[in-house]
Amino acid sequence: MTQEVVTVPDWATVEEAVKLMKLKGLRSLVVDRRNDEDTYGLVTEADITDKVVAYGKDPKKVRVSEVMTKPCVVINPDLAIEYVARLFAQTGVDRAPVIRGDLIGIVSVADILFKSDFLTNPKLPLVERALQAANAEAQAIAEKEGTESEAFTAAWNKVKELEAEKAYLQAGAASQPFAGLDAAVAAPQPVTV
Repeated sequence: MTQEVVTVPDWATVEEAVKLMKLKGLRSLVVDRRNDEDTYGLVTEADITDKVVAYGKDPKKVRVSEVMTKPCVVINPDLAIEYVARLFAQTGVDRAPVIRGDLIGIVSVADILFKSDFLTNPKLPLVERALQAANAEAQAIAEKEGTESEAFTAAWNKVKELEAEKAYLQAGAASQPFAGLDAAVAAPQPVTV
């Protein structure tokens, strides 16, 4: 995540928000809460172009509150990166504030691509190793305490969770249309026109 977050009040004009975006080189701003019980919002460049520019509205007269997304998707800082990416894919967002009581950062698809270790540390092999260990633990508990014990039930539930996660990850990889792209990029074929 990016820890340095720029916020804007919801009563600010779109003109002020755009000036702040330009000054800081940002594509979005987190909209401050009005009080502790309020939710955060998000105003993006797409919100401004789609809701102000596209309709020829005067950015000096339109308030951030009129174009922002609120409430917006928020991220728990303890959430693993693959879950953040999955949440983004399911909701169609490309950035979200990171909240632990208060605002502590923002995470975007750019952060996922350029700051995470998904290239060197893909999730599937980790899940497969964890599944093997969970299976071994469940077998050991079954031999020691029996398959009717609470410890075995808990261990078996962990195995089932990991099997489901493995299946989900494998299904996602199998459905990717560009799964062989690395090979094609590494060895380009001549094109005849």
